[in-house]
Amino acid sequence: MKSKFTLIILLSVLAITANAQRRRRAASTNDTISSAYEPSELFSPLFYSEKGNEFHSPNGAPGEKYWQNRVDYWINTTLDTTAKTITSTEKINYTNNSPDALSYLWLQLDQNTYKKDARSNFLTGFAPAPEQHTDGYQIESVYVNTGNISTKVDFIVADTRMQIRLPKAVLPHGGVITFTIKYKYTIPGNFGNRTDFVDTKNGKIYEIAQWFPRMCVYDDTRGWDTLPFLGPGEFYLEYGNIDYQVTVPADMIVAGSGELLNPAEVLTPNQISRLNAARNSDKTVMIKTADEVNNHSFRQSAKSNLTWHFKMLNTRDVAFGVSKAYIWDAARVNLPEGKKSLSMSVYPIESAGNDAWGRATEYLKKSIEYFSEKWFVYPYPVAINEAGIAGGMEYPGIVFDGITDKGKELYWVTAHEIGHNWFPMIVGSDERRFGWMDEGFNTFIDIYASDNFNNGEYAPKRDGEYAPGGGDPADEIMPIIADPKAPVIMTAADAVPEKYRHPIVYFKPAFGLVLLREQILGKDRFDYAFKNYIHNWAFKHPQPDDFFRSMDNGGGEDLSWFWKGWFYNNWSLDLALIDAKYVGGDPKKGISVTVSNKEQMAMPFTIEAKLKDGSKYRMSLPVETWLQNKAITFIIPTTTDADSVTIDPDGALPDMDRKNNTLTVK
Repeated sequence: MKSKFTLIILLSVLAITANAQRRRRAASTNDTISSAYEPSELFSPLFYSEKGNEFHSPNGAPGEKYWQNRVDYWINTTLDTTAKTITSTEKINYTNNSPDALSYLWLQLDQNTYKKDARSNFLTGFAPAPEQHTDGYQIESVYVNTGNISTKVDFIVADTRMQIRLPKAVLPHGGVITFTIKYKYTIPGNFGNRTDFVDTKNGKIYEIAQWFPRMCVYDDTRGWDTLPFLGPGEFYLEYGNIDYQVTVPADMIVAGSGELLNPAEVLTPNQISRLNAARNSDKTVMIKTADEVNNHSFRQSAKSNLTWHFKMLNTRDVAFGVSKAYIWDAARVNLPEGKKSLSMSVYPIESAGNDAWGRATEYLKKSIEYFSEKWFVYPYPVAINEAGIAGGMEYPGIVFDGITDKGKELYWVTAHEIGHNWFPMIVGSDERRFGWMDEGFNTFIDIYASDNFNNGEYAPKRDGEYAPGGGDPADEIMPIIADPKAPVIMTAADAVPEKYRHPIVYFKPAFGLVLLREQILGKDRFDYAFKNYIHNWAFKHPQPDDFFRSMDNGGGEDLSWFWKGWFYNNWSLDLALIDAKYVGGDPKKGISVTVSNKEQMAMPFTIEAKLKDGSKYRMSLPVETWLQNKAITFIIPTTTDADSVTIDPDGALPDMDRKNNTLTVK
């Protein structure tokens, strides 16, 4: 017993001595190496300013008492191609699931952004020329409907918002109000940015979006979300069903979000037959050919106008394109569990050809199939790729892409814009405040879609949307991080200067998710947590903390250091190799390495020893390496002669100075 006790004491003393030596060595190294890194600042506790609650759970999921309101729309609209106007009657059924009685309602009037006195003219510096402004919405009337009785109600318009002042509050916990708005507006021309008309060889193309007054969101975070539409910040909308009818000249095609309910009234039997064939074909089927564009025999009726009737379920918006110049094709989309959808494209003759829009439906189909298999099943019966001058804009079930796009540019913009049906059309984040929650997430999923498409035909996608200069993504984002004028990711969408909009709203959050997936959590844990986030918040309204908490909990890591350094700050990373030498001068005892963290950010990292026999040995060190230390000395357990040691040999980290990442072994 005495011998065993003595041995235990001896081992304890040896362990304490070894630990003390390591601490002294680390302390000595930390004291002698210059560094801006402060472990206590990056790893400080209490990152979340609020506790989870019964509405937004601490694990990032919707809470037991989570609620959101619902909006259903019925719209009859007429497109006047002579006056270039939209005239509509819109009925709205609004369900108040909140715990609050609502004595007034707020709606969004995005078309007012084109008025001469619009607030957006004084933000972006890209106001339309004086002759290009429109008068915005002309609201004829607003009536509240109670049974067969309609009562006119007061309203005010404030820039791109309208407040309806109700004679009687909408009751909480399921109270319903129905009201009708009659309005018209002039369609902006080619200055419309997201909604416009433009001439083509065979007629005008109209891209009609943000075309009806839409309810503002009333949520559990700030009540009515009434940020004006200024341009950079996009949309935050409630979910419901949208039933809409569009009356246009009979020689025009309407390509709209949702399912066409009356094909027999607007299409010929031949077109209906072709559409049915497309629903069963993986190859693109022509519905209206180039030869038929100017052949009016495709018209279903001798009437001067036809009304196209669409319906879309559980959506936050709809949009549509109109033209007699459209070529039209389609193909089947194969979804998980045997489900099907339909991919369609409409484009003018100028955009035809297999190197251009002739493959647009294929690009759309393959993107939807990949995103559905990887993240969440596409929920709508149709998806449309429409060619115009909006040049890359997304709405549920339809995207407006560039009329002159070809090849990889057309594939990339198609994949990106239809990817928005996952963020923010399915996961309904507030992109008017947090643009990174749709653009950043969507740019991230694009990367892997490009790698997957046609065995990497257009891979890798590292320029344009992901790495602005087309080089290594880590190298590309570093100048932005180092720029003292650059805003942080958590900046309000409309407050990000145009110079920084793509780097900060698109590229940096996308690269951040790549770092989480490939360097911090690993692919399996990241994918599991990210997929859970999507499924938990499908057709709901997550806040940023819901995403952060979802990844923390689903990934099994406290990532607050990452959210703090990457999203709330532009903190830099500079890992420097200070020393590399054989232990005791003997290659058989391994290589003693000292690495310093010289800037404010930290990361797990890989270190590689290049051996003289041509082989390589790698070690991975966790982020906890930096929990106490500004510098760390450790041993790479090699047993043969080595040439050099390198930190981050794959260049995967956003290291600000790669010149200090390699040393010859002494």
